Amino acid sequence: MPGRLLIVDDLPETRALVRRQLSAAYFDVVEASTGEEALKIVKQDEIDLVLLDIMLPGIDGFETCRRMKAAPETAHIPVVMLSDFSQNASKIAGLESGADDFLTKPCDFSALVTRVTSLTRMKMVIDELRLRHAANAGIGLLTSLHDTPEEAYSKAAILVICDNPRHARRVRERLSKHLESRVDQAVDPVEIETLTRRHTYDCFVVCASDGALDPIRIAAQLRAQKETRNAALMMIFGSGTLDQAHVALEMGISDYVTGRVDYAELAARLRVQLRRKFYSDHLRHSVEDSMAMALIDPLTGLHNRRYVNDRIQSMIDRHSPNGDGLAAMILDLDRFKSVNDTWGHEVGDAVLKEFAARLTDNLRNADLVARLGGEEFLVVMPNCSGAGQNAGENAGPNAGRVAERLRCAIESKKFATSVEPISVTVSIGLAIHEKGEQAESLLRRSDRALYRSKAAGRNKVTLSAA
Repeated sequence: MPGRLLIVDDLPETRALVRRQLSAAYFDVVEASTGEEALKIVKQDEIDLVLLDIMLPGIDGFETCRRMKAAPETAHIPVVMLSDFSQNASKIAGLESGADDFLTKPCDFSALVTRVTSLTRMKMVIDELRLRHAANAGIGLLTSLHDTPEEAYSKAAILVICDNPRHARRVRERLSKHLESRVDQAVDPVEIETLTRRHTYDCFVVCASDGALDPIRIAAQLRAQKETRNAALMMIFGSGTLDQAHVALEMGISDYVTGRVDYAELAARLRVQLRRKFYSDHLRHSVEDSMAMALIDPLTGLHNRRYVNDRIQSMIDRHSPNGDGLAAMILDLDRFKSVNDTWGHEVGDAVLKEFAARLTDNLRNADLVARLGGEEFLVVMPNCSGAGQNAGENAGPNAGRVAERLRCAIESKKFATSVEPISVTVSIGLAIHEKGEQAESLLRRSDRALYRSKAAGRNKVTLSAA
């Protein structure tokens, strides 16, 4: 998992020390002595994390970080700022400039490696989401990590978890003074479950204490649950618990603070985590939307042929062994070419959308409705009886009657368009699934039945022979 790191420091001995430490942990390390040099490297090289000193010749570390985070192609690369100064003001300035973490030199070896490993792991997850987004969208990223609008923070929700009610209340109240987000508190597992079921939280702040609540176990549970696993996870540890904090970081928490809490720094760290969480959500939702669009016909909103190819056989496999009837019908609008030729494609598109709406209005949610292309549509109905069967009290709908109902729904009412109401009819080919029959055969029989409906004068329903 170790990646490629960039150390930016004007002192060669400092670079050599950090390089030895990280090389011992199997990281590939490159070096830069100025901010300008670092900005060139991150644009030209595949860098997974930047260790950035504040005091640099030319532009300082703060400005270097700001410029790096302002560029969409480098904004997602984690930055850990290093400083000889441990003042909270320097830490907050570094975090507000866009840094993902802040360490004081000389760095504790275990703290450095653990922090770097955690951030590199997060960056690799982001990289995968970025690649999927770009591949699905066919374009570059539309937003960067630092394009998060300010109103996003005001809409965020944070849950403080601590089994000491007074401590929980203090953390909640002080964070509320530094953050515009909503901050709630929970003191036991029952309250945690209740609140997470009612609300969606963007971040959890788990406080270690001497009580019965095991903070690392709580963190592990939050990471394990689907509803909370993508939230940012901050932990507060007391003094002398650095080893425990490192265990938590390796387990997958987002960040931690130890010792006496500076709430301005904690708030700055939470904003960093929220920013990363919002960006990950954006990428994840973009990928999900792109995948969904690949299976949806953009004009009618119905599923497309690609979805049908993946879905219909699984419907057969699920319903046929149980003895549930399954039917497929292919529908084709009669003489649709004349609609486009006479009134234009805009009117033709309006007819197709209305046709799709009438189909869905006359079918069940369980029925698969898809546009195969052009004016040809498909309906697959699970749990239905055949055209010639007598449906019992608990049987599904009669496929033949459904097909006839659809035909009548199209013929009975003209289609409203921007030019004038248009009469439309549909021809339908229907096939009832036979035991052991594959999807390809079922669709082929439906298509042949459709051809016979067309040949018989159109505006008909034809049932395929077994």
